[in-house]
This record gives sequence, structure tokens and C-alpha cells, in this order.
Amino acid sequence: MNMSPFRRTTAVLAVAGLAAAGLLASQASAAPVNPATLSASAITSTLSKDATIPGTAWQTDPNGRIIVSYDDTVTGAKLSKLTGVTKQFGSRVTLEKMSGKLTKYIAGGDAIYGGQYRCSLGFNVRSGSTYYFLTAGHCGNIASSWYSNSSKTTLLGTTYGSSFPGNDYAIVKYSTSYTNHPGTVDLYNGTSQDITSAGNASVGQAVKRSGSTTGVHSGTVQATNATVNYAEGTVTGLIRTNVCAEGGDSGGALFAGSVALGLTSGGSGNCSSGGTTYFQPVTEALSRYGVSVY
Repeated sequence: MNMSPFRRTTAVLAVAGLAAAGLLASQASAAPVNPATLSASAITSTLSKDATIPGTAWQTDPNGRIIVSYDDTVTGAKLSKLTGVTKQFGSRVTLEKMSGKLTKYIAGGDAIYGGQYRCSLGFNVRSGSTYYFLTAGHCGNIASSWYSNSSKTTLLGTTYGSSFPGNDYAIVKYSTSYTNHPGTVDLYNGTSQDITSAGNASVGQAVKRSGSTTGVHSGTVQATNATVNYAEGTVTGLIRTNVCAEGGDSGGALFAGSVALGLTSGGSGNCSSGGTTYFQPVTEALSRYGVSVY
């Protein structure tokens, strides 16, 4: 069918108009988002999708600013990827270099022994007349039986449940033959601290950590609900502190006075030069397994 010049012109203009409208719509949908209008959860959600790089961590400060940390292993293409994601949020995100390597604090030595590793006991807990202890999930994943000595002749108990990554807590059921499980934390000076309750950490709170490698160290809570990307996987909802820790301190107790707060997960640095340590909130583990401190 032949088309008149007038109709052909009209058709061409109509197609051009549709193309222009589509271009404008495309440009509108691609308009940059103002970082100031984004919620902190929206930003961390993007980080969780696009920047889950081993050796990184992030948390939100009280002003809604997101602090993104990275360790010595995040260089080259990894660092370019990280900065490529974070720069789109402008001043809402602050990049922070951490010294050392962000890692789980597990090592061979003494304290509680499972498999070829050692960790630290966190808190003794119970459900009725059944007794357990809590430690880190990355410890619970590696062994079914736990001993109090390196020769593995004194059985403490068997792993009853473990969650890592995602969380970082585990529970070990005491052997009926092992009856020495007081509701205290070792202060490594010949004394102990009674633990009578559990609570949630708060930013600025003064805390102590007890572990089998480095004993007791003090510091403050810097953030809650932090995300850490270990090489083995991501853990969310952690407590960030400036308390130091080292290999073998994993699973050890974070507390404030008689209140249980957390279980040592991992971090960077050491107790000679200082460092950053993250903790699994203990209340989550207590709720998950239906147990309580005593």
C-alpha cells in the first residue's frame, strides 16, 4: 500500500517522538540518587550486594554515617572495587584502613581444644539442670568434641549446635563427668568475675574481654550491628570494639561487670600494638538455644 508524503512524514515524526520520549524516560530513570536521601540500611544493603570482599567490614555510626574498613589484604583490584562502590555515596561513607589482616582469632595452643585448634570458652550457661558453654561458631564448626587439655585426655563436652558464617556462636554440652563449670569469667590474675545476667552492648560502653591467649584486656564499644567479611564468609550484627585480641582468643567472653555481652569473633591487630575486635552478641545465642547465664 502506498503512503502519501504527508502520512509518511507524520509517521516518521511519530516514531521520532516515541524515541525521544523513550530517551527522556531512560535519562530520567538513570538520574543519580542523592546520597543524602538514602537510609543507612539502603547503603549497607548495596554494600552487602556489591562489596562483600574478604578483609572488609562496615558499621553505622550514631550520625547515620557508614564506616567501611579494609585491611592490608585489600589492594589492587579489590581496593578499586571497594572504592568504586563506596564513592557513589559521597560523604555518607568513610573509608578506614585497618592495620594487619582481618581474621578469625583461632590458633593451636591451650584452653579448650577441638580438632587441631584451640579456642576460648565464653560463658557457662544452662537450661534447667543441663549445663553447656558458649564459644564462637567458627570454633564449633571444626570439632565435635572439646577438651580442657592439649593432650585431649579430659573431655569437656560435645558440640550441640553451631552457626557460622552469618552468625558466630556455638554451644557445647558438658559431659556428665565434667562438673566444674561455675558461672564466672577468668580474670587471669587468680580471681574471677561473677556473671549474673546478659545484655546488649551500647556505643561508648566500657568493656573487658577474657581469652586464653592474651588474658584480660579493656576498651570501649565503638559500634553495634557491624558486618565483617571474613575469607570464610560474612557475619552480621557484630559488636565492634577497640579491645585487642589474638589467635586462640576466639569464643572468649566480652563483659561489663557482671553482665555478659559477647563472644570473641575476630578482628585485626594484636595486643602489642593494639587492634580492632568484633564480638557476636551473646543474647542472640542465648535466645537461639534457650539457655541462660548463671
